[in-house]
Formats: sequence, structure tokens, C-alpha cells
Amino acid sequence: MSLRDIIGKTLSEWMKGTGPESDIVLSSRIRLARNLALVPFPATAQDSQKRHVVDLIDSVVKQEPVSPVLQNVDFVRLAEISPLERQLLVEKHLISPQHAHEVRHKAVILRDDEAVSIMVNEEDHLRHQTLFPGLQLQEAWKLCSKIDDAFAERLELASSVRWGFLTACPTNVGTGMRASIMMHLPALSMKDQMKRVATALSKFGVTVRGIYGEGTDVLGNVYQISNQVTLGQSEEEIIEHLVQLTRQILEQERNTREQIRSRNRIQLEDRIFRSYGVLTNARTLSTHEAMQLLSDVRMGIDMGLVKGLEPRILQELMVMIRPAHLQKLMGSEVDAPQRDIWRATFIRERMKLVA
Repeated sequence: MSLRDIIGKTLSEWMKGTGPESDIVLSSRIRLARNLALVPFPATAQDSQKRHVVDLIDSVVKQEPVSPVLQNVDFVRLAEISPLERQLLVEKHLISPQHAHEVRHKAVILRDDEAVSIMVNEEDHLRHQTLFPGLQLQEAWKLCSKIDDAFAERLELASSVRWGFLTACPTNVGTGMRASIMMHLPALSMKDQMKRVATALSKFGVTVRGIYGEGTDVLGNVYQISNQVTLGQSEEEIIEHLVQLTRQILEQERNTREQIRSRNRIQLEDRIFRSYGVLTNARTLSTHEAMQLLSDVRMGIDMGLVKGLEPRILQELMVMIRPAHLQKLMGSEVDAPQRDIWRATFIRERMKLVA
């Protein structure tokens, strides 16, 4: 499958609402930061050095043992695709927002099922990513580890006996791993509990971020929960720790939903069905408003209050209503007010298909 096929594909695997605990856990992601020995980090490397890294990785991807592990991939030099196409990859969580800018001598490796993406010359020379639906952090780690091992057989990586893998950002030194869980937490958000949850998690070396990671906003009550500590623990220990904390958050979210149902059922149903009414009738919707309304409806689906809608509608529409995807669907680039009109129209039509 080519880049054009990936961009044209409506649903990524992680959007399909499968996997354990998928009523609350939308996706599980592992990222590994790796750098080449004897080559400066991308931020300080010369153009010739960054070009060498891109060419080298392009070659390695085609060779054993890397090629059999990656399977069907496309090597994409970001300067060769349009800004809109780069933003599509950001919205699908396949590259970071930072990687979509200043694209000279940058690339991404994309597998056809979108479970694997590897950024080349982002903050580090390599950023391996595996992305699975539901709570499947161990499974994502197994695949990411295999990919990492395959690259390590072909490349000399920057590492230290004392510090582990060397990375551009000191907070990634050690394992170089960021394990992340994307969670939909509407009940905890409604009860203003997320600040308390974030404070508690920080004491355990875990951080809470927005939908696209560090420095991004929370949309539709969707949060990224990820480890902060990369030094002094093994990858397995980091993952097990994060999974345990995730299960505690799952329990809190489910308990809070039931408390709201038992104490304020009419108000809860009113909120959910008002949101459904707006989504199915509005003529203009901003991204922020649409995401909040979709969050309400998704909670109603998961609690058995809304019938006839697929749970995956939140994962699907949270990507499809973003600016780049809307413009790709409509076939032209337009300003924000026109996108708001298109967004409302697209949501109305999508809701009709499953109503």
C-alpha cells in the first residue's frame, strides 16, 4: 500500500474500536527514540549529515532483517508531499505535529495497516512507533521491540553503559521509551476530577497530556497517559506500571459514570440526547464543539443509553472531522468558517448511516 492509499483510507486499525477495554481505552502506543552513533542529533546536525541519515535509513529498510519485520511499508520523504498530506498524517497520529514542519531532510516510514510508523530526523534520528487499538500495550511493545532489534543489527546506535540509549532530550535517556494510553474520560471530566487524577499520576512518574501529546489541547475528554521516567527501569517494568495505573483510572471512570447515572440520570440523559440532537441537526460546528458533543454521545453509547450507533464513532470522527481530513474529503482547501459548515454536514451524513 502506497502513501496515497494510506492517506485515502478512512479508518486506521486503531480507530475500529476493537481491543480490550475499548469502551474507555482508545489506543495503546509505544515510541522508541534511537540515534546513530557518531552523528550529531538532528537539531545540531548539518544538512549533509541529516541527508546521510535519511538515505541510510531508506537503504536499511529494504534489507534484512529490517524488511521482513516491517512488512509492507512506504518510505516517504516529507518534503515531497504537500503540507495538507503531512497534516493528514498528524491527524492520524502517524507523525508528530513537530515533524510536519521544517521538513527538509525528514522522512517517515509507514506500514500499510498504520500500526507501525517510524519518523526519521524528528527530535532523534529514529522514532519507532507502534499503535494498537484498546489496551494492548504489551502487544505494541513486542512489535516495537522486534523492529528496534532489527534496526540495531544494521545500525550502530548511540548508547552508554551508564546511561543507556542516548537521546536528544535528556528526559528520554535510558530506555528511550514513551508508552502512551489514549483514554476517553468524560465522567471524570464532568466531575472536575482530571486535575486530581493528573496530580496523583505525576507522583508515580506518569503524565497526562492532550490528544496529540505534549503541548496539545484536550479535545472531547480524550487524554494521553504516558510515562515520564525512562531511566532506571526496564521497558517491561515501565509498561506494567502504566498498565496498572490505567486499570485504576478505568475503574474510577466506570464508577463515576455509574454514580452520575444513579444520582442524576435525567440530567445525564438530557445532556447526551441534546448533544445527539445538535450533531444530527447543526449546520456549523467547530472542532472543539464537535468533539465535546461526540464525547457525550460516545458515553451514552457505552452506558447503553444511545442505541443504534457504533462505539467506534468517536475514534472515527475525532480524526475525520479534523481540518486536513475534511479538506481531503471535500477536495479543496478552505478557511475555518467553511470547514465548520463542512464538518457539520459530514457529521450529519455520517450519523444517518448508522442511525
